[in-house]
Order: sequence, then C-alpha cells, then structure tokens
Amino acid sequence: MARRPIAALLTAGAAVAMAACTGVAPASAPPGGTASAAPAPAGSVTVRATDTSCRADPVHAPAGTITFTITNDGSTVTAFSMTGEGGEILGAAENIGSGSTSRLVVEVPDGRIYTTTCRPGSTGDGILAPFTVTGAATTPRTGARLAEATATYRHYVGAQVDALVLRTREFVDAVKAGDVDRAKVVFPVARIHYERVEPMAASFRDLAARIDGREGDGRDPGVAWTGFHRLEKDLWATGPQPDSGQIADRLVADVEDLRNQVTAAPLSPTGLAQGASALLDDVATAKIRGDANPYARTDLWDLKANVDGAWAAVAALRPVIDAKDPALGPVLDERFAATSALLERYRSGDGFRSYTSLTQNDIKSMTDAIDALSEPVSYVGAVITS
Repeated sequence: MARRPIAALLTAGAAVAMAACTGVAPASAPPGGTASAAPAPAGSVTVRATDTSCRADPVHAPAGTITFTITNDGSTVTAFSMTGEGGEILGAAENIGSGSTSRLVVEVPDGRIYTTTCRPGSTGDGILAPFTVTGAATTPRTGARLAEATATYRHYVGAQVDALVLRTREFVDAVKAGDVDRAKVVFPVARIHYERVEPMAASFRDLAARIDGREGDGRDPGVAWTGFHRLEKDLWATGPQPDSGQIADRLVADVEDLRNQVTAAPLSPTGLAQGASALLDDVATAKIRGDANPYARTDLWDLKANVDGAWAAVAALRPVIDAKDPALGPVLDERFAATSALLERYRSGDGFRSYTSLTQNDIKSMTDAIDALSEPVSYVGAVITS
C-alpha cells in the first residue's frame, strides 16, 4: 500500500523486508502468559522524532536484536525506518501519530553503518542519520522450528503471488477488452492475493507505489499514477480512458516483477510476527475507515485478506509459540475465530457487501474485534525470540 508503505525486517542485507507493527509496545505480559515471555531486548534505542529532527540515543548497538522505541513529539504523523548500505529496508514503523510511541524490533546479524530515517508526514525522503552496529550476532535466532516456520510461510507467499499474477492478467484482459462488468468482478479477487502478503510487497516501495498507489499519494513531479487504483477510478468513476490499456499492461509487468522479487527475498521469523501485526494495523488505519478502495468500495475484501495473511504468518509460527508460551496460542485462536465469524456476517455471494452498506455499529464492531485480535498478535515477536 503505497500511501502507507509498510516494511519491516528480514535478515540484514536483504533487498526486501517484512512489515513491522506500529503501535505502543506492550507494557505487560501476553494474555495468559507471564512477564518473562517478553524479556527486555539486548539492544535498546530510544528515538525522539519531531517535525524537523530524528534523534536516536544511543546511535549504536551490538549486532543481534535491536529494539527502537520511537516517540513522536511532532505535530503530524511520522514513520521510522532502518536501512542498509544499499537502501534495503531492515525494518519500519509506520503511522506513528503525534504524541504516540511505537516499537520496532530489527534483527541485524552484521556490524556496519546503517541509516535511520524519520519521515514527518510519512512523505518524502525524511531525516536521515547514520547508525552504527558493532560486532556480529553470536547465535542465530532460528532453530529448527523457526526455520520450518519460515519455510512454511515462504510456500504461502509463493502461492499468493502466483495467484496474484494469474488474477491480475484476467483483470487486465477484461480492461483491455473494454469489458467493464467483467473487470469490476475480477478487481477485488485479484487484490486479495496482494493484500494477504502486503507487508512483503510494500517493502519494495517504488514497485508497490506503482501497483497499489492511491490518487492522493505524494508522488514526485512527472511520476504518473498507475496500478490497481488508477484502473479502479477508470472503471467506477470516469469510464475507461485512452491510456487505460497502457496502465493495465504496466500493472501486469509490475506484478510479475513483484513476484520475482518477493519469492527471492530471505525471511526472518521475527519478520513473520511483525508482518502479521502490520497487516492488522493496516486494517485498523485504512480498511475499517473505508480508505482502501474509494471508488469500488470493496474494502471488506481487502480487510478479510489482511486478516487471512496475518493468520497465515501466525499459523506458521504456531509450533514455536506453543513451545515458548502455551497460553498464548489459544488466545490467538479465539480472537482470530471471533474476527472471522464477525466478517462472515457481511458476506454477499462469493465476496462481501459494499463498504457503503455498513452502519456505524458495524464499523465499531469490526474495530473492537480487530483491536482485540491485535493485542495478542503484538506479543508473538517477543515470545518467539525469548
């Protein structure tokens, strides 16, 4: 999602990263767990962000797990990220509101100079500063169960991006044939595969902006608006435009490129956990408000896909969760089941009702369910690395 690029951590040096959750760090034990399930991180860094500054303290940490606690003292929303020498994103926390605090956990095995960035308003290049990581992580964080979890999730991601390419081609074929009715049917079906793995996709910011950018997103001068949402407007608002076919062809090429990039990207177990949190954060900040698809109003399709993607990441990690904190798994099961049951009320045929049919009570019920689900999911990263 280009207006809220969510990127988080993979192994250091990777060209892509999974999404990091934005939100206040848990101050107490996981539901059903104990305080020992969320020990203090080995490397702790506080970040004070304002509209004009981004101050980390300290500006160095040993290799391994680094926890950034970011407080936004500015007047507008901000984002924080850590990148490597080649610009690859190791981790990012998005949508940190004014006066809010968020936590970002990054696994960095190699000592070198990295870059921290605050982006006031979540736009532009941001305020950059060097950050030094020393030494090398002495013990890998991935045991046999964690390695199996990442392999399981990698298979899931591969299946989703393959389906994304297939369905996008069907969508584009309908657009180019001038079959507006068919294109409208396929539009939300194609998008669910993107939304299920959105944290990984959004790590490639330029590519994600071309695929999933909204009309009001800040773009550099001369950069055209392309992708799903440009075609969404063509189909539901203005009617097909002279360049709709070209935009459609570009979408297919970008989606195929995304598949190649995502399937080659290394993963970390912590990235899976924080990616799950990021998907739920996106639901809370966009899908529930109806910001996802402003013309098609197929927001509930995207919302369900985000929940599905979060579940896939958590399910892959479940053997590790059960070994580390047996009480957390049942809570996750109960909250995911409650959220899914609620969403089933809004089914319509093979899909979902229009967002415009929701009442304020409907939106509040969804908000409460997502908030309840987000809480235990936010503990998963700490539990699997404890």
